[in-house]
Amino acid sequence: MQRPYIFARVMSMQFIAIAFLILLCGSAVHAQQHENLLGTVKEPSASGLTGTDLGGSKSAAVKTGGADSLGNPLLGGERRPLYRLQPSDVVEISFTVAPEFNQTLTVQPDGYVTLKDAGMVVSQGLTLEEFSQAVEHAYRGYLHDPEVAVALKSFQHPSFVVGGQVARPGKYEIRSDITVAEAVQIAGGFTQQAKHSQVILFRRVNDDLVETRLLNLKKMLKQNGLREDAHLRPGDFIFVPQNALSKIDRFITRPSAGVFMDASQF
Repeated sequence: MQRPYIFARVMSMQFIAIAFLILLCGSAVHAQQHENLLGTVKEPSASGLTGTDLGGSKSAAVKTGGADSLGNPLLGGERRPLYRLQPSDVVEISFTVAPEFNQTLTVQPDGYVTLKDAGMVVSQGLTLEEFSQAVEHAYRGYLHDPEVAVALKSFQHPSFVVGGQVARPGKYEIRSDITVAEAVQIAGGFTQQAKHSQVILFRRVNDDLVETRLLNLKKMLKQNGLREDAHLRPGDFIFVPQNALSKIDRFITRPSAGVFMDASQF
């Protein structure tokens, strides 16, 4: 009499086992689909470049830009770029095995230098290493495997320009790491007509592109937030605009002393 009960119990346990296996298979499929979905999503890194995607594959590093805490766009370019030769720079060229070719040259206004027995070579815009390679290439027709050392003897000192509403607008040399706020003080500080909240920093990226950044020095100095102050690079231009009040001030008629005095009293 117990056989039907035992048979029913066994069948019930089989159904439970089958249902459990189906549930496990469904969970595995769902997890795989979720992993595949994540593999198509790129996670941006803190530097603004896309890094490794969540699926484990390497993604291309594409610059997405960025902004500081004030919402201003970050200026691009290298932080410490190598110096590039400019007109009027003086370079000394030394040959290891052929000292008779040693020479000191000045970069011409057109960007060329004239090498002894090798003619003209472009030098403007080249780093010292690139210029050394150019000299070696020019002398390969005269010397076998020339070894060249180049030294910069005289050069244009890196500088920045401050214009607008400062006490002493002009061009100043960069002798150390300097920020926009420090540059304004070097130029004599703001005038009474200056608009402290909209100081503009211009930075040339190439011949066709100039980056700009708007700086609120008034807020920075008031809140001690100089961490947002931009560091200058050679060639930067700082412009301090005129405030709105000073623009209309010259159109306002000022009362003269005669308005308050009657000439007949004298």
